[in-house]
Amino acid sequence: MAVALAVAASMLLASGASASQSLRLGIFDDGVVLYGEPDLVFPQLKKTGTQLLRVNLWWSGPGISVATRKPRRPTDPNDPAYNWDTYDRTVRFSIVNGIVPIFSVIGTPPWANAAKGWNVAPTKPRDLQNFAAAAQKRYSGTFVNADGITLPRVSLWMAWNEPNNPVFLKPQYRRAGKTWTIQSGRDYAKMCNAVVQGIKSVQRSSKVACGATGPRGNNNPNSSRPSVSPIPFLRAMKAGGAKGFDAYAHHPYYGSPAETPTTKPPPGKRGQPPTAVTLGNINVLIAELDKLYGKRTRVWVTEYGYQTNPPDRIFGVTLSKQAKYLTQAVAVARANPRIDLFLWFLLRDEQRLSGWQSGLTTFDGKRKPSFDAFRRAAASLLAP
Repeated sequence: MAVALAVAASMLLASGASASQSLRLGIFDDGVVLYGEPDLVFPQLKKTGTQLLRVNLWWSGPGISVATRKPRRPTDPNDPAYNWDTYDRTVRFSIVNGIVPIFSVIGTPPWANAAKGWNVAPTKPRDLQNFAAAAQKRYSGTFVNADGITLPRVSLWMAWNEPNNPVFLKPQYRRAGKTWTIQSGRDYAKMCNAVVQGIKSVQRSSKVACGATGPRGNNNPNSSRPSVSPIPFLRAMKAGGAKGFDAYAHHPYYGSPAETPTTKPPPGKRGQPPTAVTLGNINVLIAELDKLYGKRTRVWVTEYGYQTNPPDRIFGVTLSKQAKYLTQAVAVARANPRIDLFLWFLLRDEQRLSGWQSGLTTFDGKRKPSFDAFRRAAASLLAP
């Protein structure tokens, strides 16, 4: 495998250099990638034509945590507090199967924020920066693990996931007197900077995306579950000093089964412009990025998908429509000169009905029409 890794890595870097301006297509499905059997999962990913694979790299949290306790040498990937085994395996299988990995750094350890929860910002952003540096050192392409294997390089990174959603970052708002401020945006700005600085202190050429925002928010600090829509969050993030990232990541999901990939979201209250940012109006987000950060900032679609009915009778579309919308969505992304990559959410449906059923296969492994639609789309991106 060591020889195969070296050959595959060199081929991937060469192909990435020659196709840097074209859209790349990938999958995000931690359920099968991190917890499944890699000898079965990765060949199936390869059959889809997957070019990219997003994986949540858990600093600590409900996922597979790397920092099982506080490290004494936090920037050293060999510190005994770190356990990288699952991620080493994932990166190696990705490269051998011709797939480029993307790591999304997420989850605050209890020791880094007085045990306030994995979805609360670290008290000291430097702790997150140190972890990001350790991760990039391990996946620099030159690091040799305990088994004597040189691990492949990871050159694409993300900071967190949907920080405008209280499931992933809280608090969303903070009150000062009679005024509410978007605390999540300001906290996230420091987290974004920490990941960027940590990664680029080791590999300046690596690409880091910040944002990874969900498509909508209620913008109501008095609600039972306050959240922030993408544009106000982006502005708060800028006000908080976020800088230095190469791309802005976003998840432009549809709002109802009646919406196609080109449908604009419904207007806001009293006829105001829509607050949601879906694929149908993603240029609104890009225009705001231009104002705040300039036109050089790239855009990554790091989650997208349509659920199917059956089994989801509320949010699902028919199997044929899922395949049709997948093809349309890739075409929309490909036509947009600012979008560099597009990741479909789930290879396989989740088992629980309350989860997501946007997979290219059912939970029991039966291929949906979208499996072949994804494969055709991936092949078309490689065509001259």
